[in-house]
Amino acid sequence: MFQRILRLFIKELLVSLRDPKSRFVIIGPPIIQLFIFSYAITLDVKNASLAILNHDTGIEAQSVIKNVVSTPVFTKVITVKNQEQIRDALDKQIVSAALVFPPNFSETAAGRSAQPAPIEIIADGRRANASPILVGYLQKMIQADITGRMRERGAAADTGGISVVTRHWFNPNLLPRPAFIPALICVLCAVVGTILSGLSVAREREIGTFEQLLVCPLTSFEILVGKTLAVMLLTTVTAAFLALIIIYFFGISLKAPVIYFFLSTEIFLLAVIGVGLFVSSLVTTQQQAVLGCTLILPPSIMLSGFATPIENMPALMQWITVANPVRWFLIVIKGLFLRGMAPEAIFENLWPMLVIAAVTLSAAGFMFKRRRE
Repeated sequence: MFQRILRLFIKELLVSLRDPKSRFVIIGPPIIQLFIFSYAITLDVKNASLAILNHDTGIEAQSVIKNVVSTPVFTKVITVKNQEQIRDALDKQIVSAALVFPPNFSETAAGRSAQPAPIEIIADGRRANASPILVGYLQKMIQADITGRMRERGAAADTGGISVVTRHWFNPNLLPRPAFIPALICVLCAVVGTILSGLSVAREREIGTFEQLLVCPLTSFEILVGKTLAVMLLTTVTAAFLALIIIYFFGISLKAPVIYFFLSTEIFLLAVIGVGLFVSSLVTTQQQAVLGCTLILPPSIMLSGFATPIENMPALMQWITVANPVRWFLIVIKGLFLRGMAPEAIFENLWPMLVIAAVTLSAAGFMFKRRRE
């Protein structure tokens, strides 16, 4: 049995490497997408534009404006004369936010007036992700400038000796790339593993070798194992390439033993390959296989926590994500790169993938055996 599986395994490797479509899926797109996504998709807010409407001519307002303009967040700052110009600039998306100083701002900030002088921050709500970040930047810069000038005058408020110290574990500087780029291994391996396994049986039917495979002295179990191992090896090579690029090009180190990375990857691949083989057993052409995998992959990625936290989803969607292997591997891959996840924590996320793999591979084997008969 092992000799038959080995021969089928070698045959699948040769067919996949000789097939231009399969060979291109293994190496080309994952590496290209890794670089594109790592640079194009970012949660940082940079090169933003700001409109300033200053009704105050005092030194306090000018100091705040100087500090805001000098930051690298805002590369384009325009001065407007009235609210209509702010409305027009935001409507045409010329600026991302606007800052409005009241007439008595300097007097109030200097302590010469008891009247409140609130600064108005207007943000473009169409940019749902960037607007809260920009507002937070502006609030911190304004507060820091006013507090600093009060301390220079010896007018700092008495806090009673209480201070708040904030620390961010695992990603001290809150950089988006260390948290985002390792997750791409999970997404890209899911795409490669599902499509390669989806093409395996469909390719046999399309080129006319499926009948030859049926008359070979191979059981359905042996065919399933041989095809699974071949796709696992090819996708593991892709995962290794991506990990090397992340470590040596982007400088994001793997904080756990390498064996944990490969063990988690193989278990994850078992689950996604089972899905691909199940799709492949239902279709007759490679085009149908790619279409079937394409229908499955976007929901799997969107319900994995890759783009939005699972905790923010409705309760029903959270229950559905339990059957999504991408969700569990995403937790593991971030833990391995960001904090060096302990073996116990890794196993807590591996056993659901083992259950999913057992279900998907069993379903694929059942459908393959049924189609074979």
